[in-house]
Amino acid sequence: MSDVLPAGSLAGKVALVTGSSRGIGADTVRYFAEAGADVVINFRNKAPRAEKLAAQLRELGGRALVVGADLTDPASVAEMFDQVRTEYGRLDVLVLNASGGMESGMAEDYALTLNRDAQLSVLRAALPLFGEGSRVVFVTSHQAHFIRTTPTMPEYEPVARSKRAGEDALRELIPTLEAKGVGFTVVSGDMIEGTITATLLERANPGAIAERRGSAGKLYNVSEFAAEVALAAVEPVPDDNTRLVGDTSGFGAK
Repeated sequence: MSDVLPAGSLAGKVALVTGSSRGIGADTVRYFAEAGADVVINFRNKAPRAEKLAAQLRELGGRALVVGADLTDPASVAEMFDQVRTEYGRLDVLVLNASGGMESGMAEDYALTLNRDAQLSVLRAALPLFGEGSRVVFVTSHQAHFIRTTPTMPEYEPVARSKRAGEDALRELIPTLEAKGVGFTVVSGDMIEGTITATLLERANPGAIAERRGSAGKLYNVSEFAAEVALAAVEPVPDDNTRLVGDTSGFGAK
């Protein structure tokens, strides 16, 4: 992977990325490790994949802690941060990347439980580990960020609304974070080529990805978008706490 963050720029820092055993999360945590951070790889049910990634990142010279946790279970979340506290004693970067809601066989309220309630639970559990200068990044999509003004595909609407609810709930904690000297940034991107969500949307609505690519002119791939997420953790917090990635001309005001 290319150097997204300057080498050594995160030396001595600890970064946790939820849902980081694959996809955007895995590439984000790799960027952090390449910049010298000690990292926490969080997964829900793919331990071998997470352990393989950790072994690769340890070869870069830093530490990599692998922690399985169900983010919808507060006890599991608490145990995850207990492990972080024991291993590292602090947390400098938290990326709230894990999301979902299009999986089959889940409860009707699963999207809201994961995309709103779990995000709040994770952030609140992390608060005691933050110090002055720590950063929080919430990863979302344009389809969710702009859902109140711009309709999206029916197949994605419940997820989009739940992610926007999560974003709104997290934003309400900005004063609490700022009081601790913690920065908060929302990173919103268009459909990302190669993600599970894009695959599920294409399956439900064949041609959707190509249509969106044609409208936007370009769709970011996983590593390109992960680079933007990683940069959001170190660059100055925007005045509106929002980093928009890619074309937004087809979306109304938020």
